[in-house]
Amino acid sequence: MHELGVVFHIIDDLKSVVDENKIEKIDKVTVELGEVSTVIPHFLTDCWKWASDKQDFIKGTELLIETIPAITQCEDCGKQYGTIAHGRICPFCQSERTYLVQGNEFMIKEIEVSDDEN
Repeated sequence: MHELGVVFHIIDDLKSVVDENKIEKIDKVTVELGEVSTVIPHFLTDCWKWASDKQDFIKGTELLIETIPAITQCEDCGKQYGTIAHGRICPFCQSERTYLVQGNEFMIKEIEVSDDEN
C-alpha cells in the first residue's frame, strides 16, 4: 500500500505551506486524483485519518478527493474517449495508437484555513 507514502508527501507539502505562511492549523485539504492513477481513494482516506491524527497542524483536518476522469486520445482519428469504458483501443476507429490525455494526476488543489486569530 503506497498510499501511506503518498500521505506522507502530502503532509510534507502541507508542512512547508504552514511554515512559510505561519499557519497554525489547516481545516480542509482538497486533492485531485486521476481515475487511473495508482492511488486508491479509500486507502488514501484511511491512511490520511491515521497519519493526520499524529500531526497537530492537521489533526482532524478533512481530506476531500476530487476525481479527474481518465480521457484517452486517438492519434489516428483524433477523437477522445473515456479510458475506463474503452481502455487502450479507440472505440471509434479501433486504433491502438492512443495516449492518455488526463486521469493519471495526483495533486493538492486547495488548502483551507480558518480566519480565526487566536
